[in-house]
Amino acid sequence: MGLKQIDHGSPEYIKMVDLRNQILRKPLGLTFTNEELENEKNEILIAAFEEDEILGCCVLCPIENERFRLRQMAVKDDVQGKGIGASIMSFAETIAKDKGYKYMLMHARDSAIGFYEKFGYKVIGTPFVEVNLPHHIMEKELI
Repeated sequence: MGLKQIDHGSPEYIKMVDLRNQILRKPLGLTFTNEELENEKNEILIAAFEEDEILGCCVLCPIENERFRLRQMAVKDDVQGKGIGASIMSFAETIAKDKGYKYMLMHARDSAIGFYEKFGYKVIGTPFVEVNLPHHIMEKELI
């Protein structure tokens, strides 16, 4: 498995959007808007591949001087629990640290809280609804 940053609009990006749509949006009856995808041009796009097959991905975006936001984390159903998500998290945190960011945060679905807690993320504040599901803000200091 290889991890890499990918370019917006590339064939790899199309695979990434398809994976995120299958895992994160389609089960909720949602799709991406052109505006949402266009806004990703200025974000860091990370994907895990085995040869040409995408296994998982996430998007990183700066939200202020010290904070990066991880969003759209997805791993193919048939390879979940095999360390791919952990590898993506480590890679994403390294990129954030290398760029001088001190904190990583995300809007985590309730079902993903336990996964992020394994990496030292803590729930902050009260739950809220996003894409029709309960979410929590989670944050970690990158040291």
